[in-house]
Amino acid sequence: MLHPILALIIKEFLALLKDKRSRSVLIGPPIIQLLIFGYAATYDLNQIPFAVYDENNTVQSRLLVDHFVGSNTFELIGHITRDSNIAPVIDDKKALMVLHIGPRFSDDLVAGKNVAVQVIVDGRNSNTALLALNYVRNVVLDFSVEWAQAQQHPPLPAKLEIRAWFNSNLESQWFIVPGIIGLIILVVSLLVTALSVAREREEGTFDQLLVTPLRPVEILIGKAVPGLIIGLIESTFIILMTVWWFEVPLRGQLGALYLGLFLFLLATIGVGLMISSLSVTQQQGLLGAFLFLVPAIILSGFATPIANMPEAVQHLTLINPLRYFLVIVRDVFLEGAGVEQLTAQYWPMALIALFNLTLAGWLFRRRMY
Repeated sequence: MLHPILALIIKEFLALLKDKRSRSVLIGPPIIQLLIFGYAATYDLNQIPFAVYDENNTVQSRLLVDHFVGSNTFELIGHITRDSNIAPVIDDKKALMVLHIGPRFSDDLVAGKNVAVQVIVDGRNSNTALLALNYVRNVVLDFSVEWAQAQQHPPLPAKLEIRAWFNSNLESQWFIVPGIIGLIILVVSLLVTALSVAREREEGTFDQLLVTPLRPVEILIGKAVPGLIIGLIESTFIILMTVWWFEVPLRGQLGALYLGLFLFLLATIGVGLMISSLSVTQQQGLLGAFLFLVPAIILSGFATPIANMPEAVQHLTLINPLRYFLVIVRDVFLEGAGVEQLTAQYWPMALIALFNLTLAGWLFRRRMY
């Protein structure tokens, strides 16, 4: 039994490597997606362009501006001299925000009064605006503390001490890059298996496969194992890139990560085999794969938290294997989680994998006969 299945597995690998489209799916997209998402997909703001409207123009006001310039987060693009210049700077997207310092800034500051500083921010992108305002708040707070200490004024009534667990510098790459492992493996494993049977039908070799002594379940295993092996190899490469290139710490158990990866691959391979069983051509297989990919990524929590989704949609995410794998990979990398802490993620993926593979086997036998 094992020898015919092994021969079919070798045949699948040879077909994948000889086919230009399949070979390009295996090599090109994983590397491109890793680099694009690793560097371009970020929640951080760097070099925020801002303009200054300083009506006070004193040592104290310039000291506040210096705090913004020296923070390595803000980039000063110029000074504004009148109110009418504020709108064009924001409207033309020359600056994300304008820092407006009033004429009584230094007098109120020296007198120990509450000082108001106006920040006019471009709110067309609400997430970017909120992040920029958070950075502004931190800079102004640092300025206030330093001024109070230098002038021997009473300290601020309350000082916020922030400590972020698991990601002390709050680098968004540490959150995004581990999630890319699940995203890329989903794409690769799904496409490899979705094209397998469809390629046989398109090339006219499917009938030859039917006259072999192999039973339908053995053919299904022979089609599934190459996707599993390729997924494990590519995921190992991406994990190494995540640790050594992007310098994301791997704090948890490697075995816990690979157990989740194995279950995740079984679940996605089951979906790919279902699509392949229903497809007559490779083009149909590709369309079917992308029809599944987009909702799976959106409903996984990769970009937006599942808790923020409508309740009905949250229930729909429970059948998405990528949802569980993202929790596993991020918990292993950042929280140092082990197998015991991730049991609640393993068993739903195992059930999804069992259902998908069973349904794929049923569809495969139905399409054969």
